[in-house]
Amino acid sequence: MRILIDPLTPKPRIVKRVAEILSQGGIIVYPTDTVYGLGCCMTNKKGIDAINAIKASVKPRSIMLADLKSISQYAKVSNEAFRLVRTLLPGPYTFILPATRLVPRLLQTKRKAIGIRIPDHWFCRAIIEEVGEPIITTSVPFSHERRHIDPIEIDDHLGHRVDAIIDSGILPDIPSTIISMETDSPEIVREGLGDISMFQ
Repeated sequence: MRILIDPLTPKPRIVKRVAEILSQGGIIVYPTDTVYGLGCCMTNKKGIDAINAIKASVKPRSIMLADLKSISQYAKVSNEAFRLVRTLLPGPYTFILPATRLVPRLLQTKRKAIGIRIPDHWFCRAIIEEVGEPIITTSVPFSHERRHIDPIEIDDHLGHRVDAIIDSGILPDIPSTIISMETDSPEIVREGLGDISMFQ
């Protein structure tokens, strides 16, 4: 099922509809401020297993939050890390931080860390607030040799394996920049859309 949204205009009715799908154990494809994400509720183990099958990997998954206020529930944030997070989020960055006990073990790295995303996109923040818990976020599995991702193409490839595709138009295929803050010294794990000039 493909659901069209305006990238600039919030639609509460659509948010409620998609939140119901997630709350009932569904998996969705949704737009972010970088690429299209693939996700389910953080506590949906069957959904996480299904996403791992779609991605053909069992790597730790990041979680998406609605705002900075909720970070301390799911990650241990030092003063130094919070200053950086507050400067760059919402935005096209993923921060790897030590996880709290609220994060399921299957989402954590071997070092008990979790990736945190707060995208600068109205739909992402609205859907998390409506569902009431973080949503798994990982990019849709396409070759990164392309420059853009078309949701119609996503529907052709994944429509039979997900419950809804939120279509916000064609997005560039540039993922978030990943920054590890497992210590107080930031480490660039992956360079993506987020500017890293401040670290150089």
